[in-house]
Amino acid sequence: MNDYVIEARSVEKTLGRGAGEVQALRGIDLSLRRGELTLLMGPSGSGKTTLLLVLGCMLTPNSGSITVCGTPTSNADKEALARIRREHVGFVFQSYHLFPTLTAAQNVQLALDIRSEHGRQAAKKSREALAMVGLEQKADSLPGGLSGGEQQRVAIARALVANPSVVLADEPTGALDGKNGRSIMRILADTAHERERAVLVVTHDPRVVPFADRIVEIEDGLIVAERPGETDRPRLPRAAPFRA
Repeated sequence: MNDYVIEARSVEKTLGRGAGEVQALRGIDLSLRRGELTLLMGPSGSGKTTLLLVLGCMLTPNSGSITVCGTPTSNADKEALARIRREHVGFVFQSYHLFPTLTAAQNVQLALDIRSEHGRQAAKKSREALAMVGLEQKADSLPGGLSGGEQQRVAIARALVANPSVVLADEPTGALDGKNGRSIMRILADTAHERERAVLVVTHDPRVVPFADRIVEIEDGLIVAERPGETDRPRLPRAAPFRA
């Protein structure tokens, strides 16, 4: 079995048109491996989020190739790309993207609704995903009644509920204090290490570096450095009350 969940080769991406045209990615080579948490770090405007969206099949590259779980995306139409996202990719964003009028469980269940999973089994999966991130008792709470850290846990549960092969997280700790940020990173690390998922975290926050298995640095659309994380450290403890 190939350990690489996503492979990008010579990927280039241009954004905008005319005078506003920017080459956001310039020949990117990057592979994401199951069981590994990779940090993608760089300054604002370096291409971090663009690369995440290309890897997750939300944007198509101008040139180069993306392969997701052995499936090349080069000739895939919009429907095929949507299917790849549904089957293999979970997204986590800084701003949570929760619907304010839906409970935590209902927000998580939306990820199953778009996969045509409904009814009692979907509701059960939703609550089980919330239990995985320590929010079983908050399943019926609206987002407005949750802290920022709890809302981000709901977003992670939503990303995990459909059992994706890869989790792509864009600045997941950016709106959180240090304690909540560490809690979120422990959950993402457990997702990689214990659930054998590939996890990519886009960040400019140096506080999350201890959680990385690998660190990739990007600047002006180019990968300028890549190094292992603190691989000799013992695995970080789970964030209580996280349950696998």
